[in-house]
Amino acid sequence: MKKSIVIFYFMLLYSLVQLISWGTLVVKLEPARMAMVMGEGSVFLFLLCVGAYFLHQSIKKEDRLREQQQNFLLSVTHELKSPLAAIKLSIQTIIKRDLDKARQTSLLNNSLKDIERLDDLVENMLLATKIENGSYSFPKEEFDFSEMVTKITDRLQIHSCGCEQVITLSVKPGVKVVGDQFSLSSVVTNLVENAVKYSGPCAHVDVELAEKDGHAFLKVSDRGPGIPDAEKMLVFDKFYRVGNENVRKSKGTGLGLFIVKEVLQMHDADISVRDNVPQGAIFEITFS
Repeated sequence: MKKSIVIFYFMLLYSLVQLISWGTLVVKLEPARMAMVMGEGSVFLFLLCVGAYFLHQSIKKEDRLREQQQNFLLSVTHELKSPLAAIKLSIQTIIKRDLDKARQTSLLNNSLKDIERLDDLVENMLLATKIENGSYSFPKEEFDFSEMVTKITDRLQIHSCGCEQVITLSVKPGVKVVGDQFSLSSVVTNLVENAVKYSGPCAHVDVELAEKDGHAFLKVSDRGPGIPDAEKMLVFDKFYRVGNENVRKSKGTGLGLFIVKEVLQMHDADISVRDNVPQGAIFEITFS
């Protein structure tokens, strides 16, 4: 049990002991005041229990947040270290060995993928920080959302499973959206990246963009382990990740879906998550 919880329960026990001892002493000295002591003691005990409950919840929340932040720092360290090590190895190989043009190009392309991965991670962290402190203004303009979704999906397609097409794209041409292109591109990137990451090696992901009642509608479906009903709304909390952090194998910082939720709220758009069949999750976005 953590130190803060131990101190909390010790103080609670001490308060109860003091309440009982002083009440007993007053009744012994003035038996006629027993009714008053019982009444006031009951009120005090009720208020003490209510306060103890909310304090306990606050302590648990603080401990959970601290643990999530520690996991976030560990995840970020790993997310930064892995691609940097790969880039360093590729460059050292090119410098130290006499490689043919095709091999050099392959190593440079792999390094470029890792650099883009680092760029996405940094952009997520910066955007999450700006959203939280209110420094991001979300400049809005009308743009071709179909073109954005296609470009992002094509880029992530290359990084997913070599030459194999794992992302099935169905985009209605000419779907327009009024919004901030930078933050909405982060929304699409995070949703598709998560779908690819949690679906497993070379599993297929479906991305669909259409119009419903004249409004843009985006659906991203994966074939991963799915999300339990109790956690479907929690996944949009900052740093929250599904499952046990101690045995987790998938990479991530817990910022992606938090950014998705915050950005969509600023665009008056709704997002929902439901189960895929036979397995996986489906994220649906409807713009107003």
